[in-house]
Amino acid sequence: MTDNNYDILNGATPAQAEPEVLLRVEHLCQYFGFNKAVDDVSFDIMRGEVFGLVGESGCGKTTTGRSIIKLYNITSGSIYFKGVRIGAGIKSYQDDIAKAKADCREGTITPAQRDAIIAERKAQIKSAKADMKNVDKEYAKEMVAQVKAKYEPLLAAAPQDDDLKEEYKNELRKAKKSRVATQIQMIFQDPIASLDPRMTVREIISEGLIIRGERNKKVIDEKVYQMLELVGLVREHADRYPHEFSGGQRQRIGVARAVIMNPELIIADEPVSALDVSIQAQVINLLNDLRHDLGLTILFVAHDLSVVKYFSDRIGVMYFGKMVELASSDELFAHPLHPYTRSLLSAIPLPDPHSEKNRQRIVYNSLAEHDYTVDKPTMREILPGHFVYCNDAEEAKYKKELGL
Repeated sequence: MTDNNYDILNGATPAQAEPEVLLRVEHLCQYFGFNKAVDDVSFDIMRGEVFGLVGESGCGKTTTGRSIIKLYNITSGSIYFKGVRIGAGIKSYQDDIAKAKADCREGTITPAQRDAIIAERKAQIKSAKADMKNVDKEYAKEMVAQVKAKYEPLLAAAPQDDDLKEEYKNELRKAKKSRVATQIQMIFQDPIASLDPRMTVREIISEGLIIRGERNKKVIDEKVYQMLELVGLVREHADRYPHEFSGGQRQRIGVARAVIMNPELIIADEPVSALDVSIQAQVINLLNDLRHDLGLTILFVAHDLSVVKYFSDRIGVMYFGKMVELASSDELFAHPLHPYTRSLLSAIPLPDPHSEKNRQRIVYNSLAEHDYTVDKPTMREILPGHFVYCNDAEEAKYKKELGL
C-alpha cells in the first residue's frame, strides 16, 4: 500500500494525516519456517481510535499483535510507532539480492543493474539493523533530556530541597531504563494463563513499574490501588491471588496491569473470547470507558464481528495471513465485498428465532472463489477508505455491484 493510499485510507490529506498516525505497519511478514503466519500486511492506526482486526482462528491476528509489540523479530517489513521505526525485517531485502543475482545469470538484467540493486538492498539492511540496535537508546536519551529539562530549573530554584533531589534521581533512573515498547501494552486472551498464580494481584499489576525502575513502595501501592478502582475492583483485592477471582475479574486485573504503564497503544488480543456473554459486555464497556477517559488507542483483535462492530472505528479482515478487506465499521457491515468477509458476517447469530432459522450461511472456498493464476491480486480502494484484496476482474465486479 502506498503512502497516498495510507492518506486516503484515513480520509485526510497527507499534511493532516501524518501527525495523527500513531502506528504504521508496512508490508509486515512474519514467517515461521515455511509457515507464512502474516504475509505482506499493511495498515495504519490513528491516535485515539479503535482498530479491529478480525478473522478465523489461525489467520494471523494474534501474530500481528505480537509482532507489533516486539515479542517476535519480524521477518520483513517495517513497524513505525509515533514516526519511529521500532520493527524491521530484512528477509525481503535478502530475497531481492538473491533474485538480482539469479536474473543476472539468466541475462534478464545487466551486471550494472544487479550491482545497483544489491547496493541498495544492502544499504536498507544496514539501516534496518541500525534502527533495531539504536531505537531504545535514542528513546532513553529523549526521556532523560525531558526529565532534566523539567527538574533542573526546579532544583536551581530550591537547591536545598532533599525531597525534590530524590524525586529527580528517581525519575532520571526510570528515564534511563525507558524502552519504546513500554508505550505499547498487551491484554492477553486467556485471563488464567496470563497471570502468574504465585504472585499476588499487587505484584502482578506493579511488576511493570518495578522493571521500569520505580522503587518508592508508597508510590507503587498508590498506583496499584488507583488501577484496581479504575477497572472496577477494590483495594482489598491487592493481596489476593489470581485463583481467588472469577474470569471477568482476572481479565480486569490484566487490564489494570496494562493501563498502569500509562501506554499510548493497547493491543487487546481477544480479551473477551474466554468469558461469558454478560461478562464480555462488562469488559468491553470497561475498555470503552478507559479509551475515552485516558485517551487510549486500541488494536482490538477478535473473531466475533458483532463485538468488533460495537467497539471499533475501523476494521481489518484477515484470512490466511493476508489482509483481505479494510474499511470503517459502518462501511464494512453496509457493503461487505470480499467473499470471506461476507462469510464471516453470515455466521453472526441473530437474536430472533424466526430470522435465525432462515439465515443463509455463506461458505467461503478460496480455491473456488478466486483465480489468481494470471491476474494477480493487490489491495485496492473500491470506495473511499474501503480497501479489498482483489485482482482486476474482481475489482470490476465489486464496482459493478456498487453501481460505480
